[in-house]
Amino acid sequence: MRVLITGVAGFIGFTLAQRLLNRGDQIYGIDNLNDYYDVSLKEARLSRLTEQKDFNFGRMDIADRSAITNLFKKESFDVVVNLAAQAGVRYSIENPAAYIDANLVGFGNILEGCRQSNVSHLVYASSSSVYGSNDRLPFSEKDNVDHPISLYAASKKANELMAHAYAHLYGLPATGLRFFTVYGPWGRPDMALFKFTKGILEGVPIPVFNKGQMVRDFTFVDDIVEGVVRVIDRPAKRSEGANEPDRSHSAPWRVYNIGNSHRVQLMDYISALEKALGKKAVLDLLPMQDGDVPATEADVSALGEDFGYRPSIQVDEGIQRFVDWYRAYYGA
Repeated sequence: MRVLITGVAGFIGFTLAQRLLNRGDQIYGIDNLNDYYDVSLKEARLSRLTEQKDFNFGRMDIADRSAITNLFKKESFDVVVNLAAQAGVRYSIENPAAYIDANLVGFGNILEGCRQSNVSHLVYASSSSVYGSNDRLPFSEKDNVDHPISLYAASKKANELMAHAYAHLYGLPATGLRFFTVYGPWGRPDMALFKFTKGILEGVPIPVFNKGQMVRDFTFVDDIVEGVVRVIDRPAKRSEGANEPDRSHSAPWRVYNIGNSHRVQLMDYISALEKALGKKAVLDLLPMQDGDVPATEADVSALGEDFGYRPSIQVDEGIQRFVDWYRAYYGA
């Protein structure tokens, strides 16, 4: 297939592109290479892709309507995977405009490009953040998600609704995937595992929010990519059953959780990292941050039933793989 991946220099986009190239797909990747985090890491990921013959890259911002319109006029894609977004819950409190531009305007441009060029399937990143302050675990796609507690979460919920409207009005098959705390090699420096590893190796205190009383569904990036690839190959269809929050009678539209489906205490996560590094952490115990939640866990039964999705990498192995990469990449 010929696949457009937006945010291709990002953590998940890069890993997905490698997987699809390895199986013989042709990839056109776009990214604006912004400075939300270390641009050199994005460039290093990108350099590994650009040396492959079936990969093409265009530097552009999905919020640039004319650039995206011209891209879809010039190129033809079977599938679009939209991973470009302004990420981060806490940053959305400081810089809400970035989320309006990338996650709302930008996603609208991608939807319109898919409509105009008759793309056969749009797969896009949503987030576990849409569950807001829900406290019943595990989170199910059938749970109410109408009370986001960060603008980032609100923008991802909006993406699901926008995709439904395009699926209903124009018949654009669209599948949203609610990612749960993705980690692994080539990960983002603003994420906990990266910060913790850097801090422990440097002997400086690591920030531990809610004084460590946090639970997360940590999901290894290879498990995420495996699920994305399975979804790519089977476009959403109209539902034949009862109308439910995760599917639609009127539209070829679906939304799924994609996670490891195991809750892990943050302190156990840190302990696993200490073991992998062979060094103890100095903890800076901090209060809960605005926009954050104490616990997440994914019910992935729907993705399992529809696509045979079964995550396989548990935290000890995943953290060791990350540490091996980090030490090799940074010479630490």
